[in-house]
Amino acid sequence: MSERRVVITGTGLITPLGTGTEKNWRAMMAGQSGIAPVTRFDVGKIDTRIAGEVKDFQPERFIEKREARRMDLFAQYALAAAEMAVQESGLPIGPDAPHGYAPEKVGVIVGSGIGGISSLEEQYAKGMEKGFDRLSPFFILQMIINMAPGLISIRYGCKGPNWSPVSACATSAHAIGEAWKSIRLGECDAVIAGGAEAAITPLALGGFSVMKAMSRRNEDPAAASRPFDRDRDGFVLGEGAGMLVLEELSHAKKRGARILAELVGYGTNSDAYHVTQPSPGGEGAARCMRLALESARLNPEDITYINAHGTSTPLNDASETQAIQRVFGPHVRGLAVSSTKSMTGHMLGAAGGAEAVVSVLTLRGGVIPPTINYTMPDPECDLDCVPNQPREQRVDAVMSNSFGFGGTNAVLVFKRFG
Repeated sequence: MSERRVVITGTGLITPLGTGTEKNWRAMMAGQSGIAPVTRFDVGKIDTRIAGEVKDFQPERFIEKREARRMDLFAQYALAAAEMAVQESGLPIGPDAPHGYAPEKVGVIVGSGIGGISSLEEQYAKGMEKGFDRLSPFFILQMIINMAPGLISIRYGCKGPNWSPVSACATSAHAIGEAWKSIRLGECDAVIAGGAEAAITPLALGGFSVMKAMSRRNEDPAAASRPFDRDRDGFVLGEGAGMLVLEELSHAKKRGARILAELVGYGTNSDAYHVTQPSPGGEGAARCMRLALESARLNPEDITYINAHGTSTPLNDASETQAIQRVFGPHVRGLAVSSTKSMTGHMLGAAGGAEAVVSVLTLRGGVIPPTINYTMPDPECDLDCVPNQPREQRVDAVMSNSFGFGGTNAVLVFKRFG
């Protein structure tokens, strides 16, 4: 039996730069920042008062109004981004669709790092004020993370695997990687995969702030997320969703699908070192990148571009640089490495999904997105960071890195198709 290959046929993207894949891509090509002062609640007592809020999202474009009221924002983002991806893909499900997939062979793997935290905060406040017998009957369903893939599977009639990985900032990269494995193993023929996050709330912003993990560049929010720059002082919280439709190659070709890219490699492992700090020298991340290359049957020299985890924190960026240098050796001098978190902020559990979409768009467009706000080179981050301007360049293979609290790592490798 020949090896089953996995291709990407649809993308959906919601970030602080806007709602829609093409809108995001245009903003990234213009080097725009989605970071601004927080508008949703009073941040007066929180040291960090900036974030990447999604400003243009209209749930009624994707979800019936009554249904949307029963969902947490993270699930709305997930359902909307899935809708975009399925529409772009034209994914056919069921016997009545030409070349339709059997519903039992279509899965949904969508995660979130935190899930329905805004609903948790709202309902706790309501319970304290009015009594815990006055909570919304939809509260538990709003809060739990696997409602995102559940709602997507219900909408499209996907009767295959339906579940949520939860691995902090590696969540949606794990979701996409596990979808890839599911198709390669024959468990599924198609999977909707990615992640969503909506954690710009008082509790989450305050929690990250007291960890001293976030930037305090409150007077210049657009310049606050500055991965690999010497003056970086922490990440900036973002939100949104990133989704892909993955299909088995022969079926995608048979139905005449437009193939955007091929997912060829996936690595996952653990630092086994510390709950927040990366392992010394980026040892765990380096092993994970090697695993992804091995599964893709590629050499380091085959990679043109890395969409870095690049959070804009002092430890992460230096450690990721060391890991990249360990894996790519002399080739690192000809390797483009940028962090689109410089524009979107850190979307936590949605970051890997969003950056997977960006990786696919990079292969499609032959343009590498920049790392904006890169003004002061850091000797500890001695990489070609594609500073401040996009770069036109043929890209044949992209690596996308995602690393999370708890020492969890996930790396994806995409190739140009055809």
